[in-house]
Amino acid sequence: MFGNFIKKVFSGENPQLKHQQEVQAAIKAKQQLKAKPKTKAKPKAKVAVEKAPLTEKEKATLKQEPWVDVIGFRVNPDNVRNGFFEIDWNDYWIEKLKQEGYGFDGDPEDEIVGRWYRDICYNAAAAEGIDITDQDFGILKVNKL
Repeated sequence: MFGNFIKKVFSGENPQLKHQQEVQAAIKAKQQLKAKPKTKAKPKAKVAVEKAPLTEKEKATLKQEPWVDVIGFRVNPDNVRNGFFEIDWNDYWIEKLKQEGYGFDGDPEDEIVGRWYRDICYNAAAAEGIDITDQDFGILKVNKL
């Protein structure tokens, strides 16, 4: 499930990555436990799952709910007109975007999220009375982790 974990990244190391990997491993172990018959002895994986703190993303994913968040923003110090958003989401968010018409099965996730992101930018500008129909909102760079 988290093999498709995707997020927009910017230069620099993400300090949350290690925590996310630990939680993802705990969630995977929990899912494996659900598939196995229960035993009287408490498996090590179950103990690890119980101790692992879950982020909002993991909670939503376990509930099979769509989740998206802007988890970071950086400004290019050499050109303050350029910035970078870091966006994180789960697979259920991608399914919701497809249902809302932002993509179809087979479309790359970064393109689906890019369409949604551009729509958000257009709507925000229109609410302020700004016509930006010919604006380029840059490139959505995605790394699969």
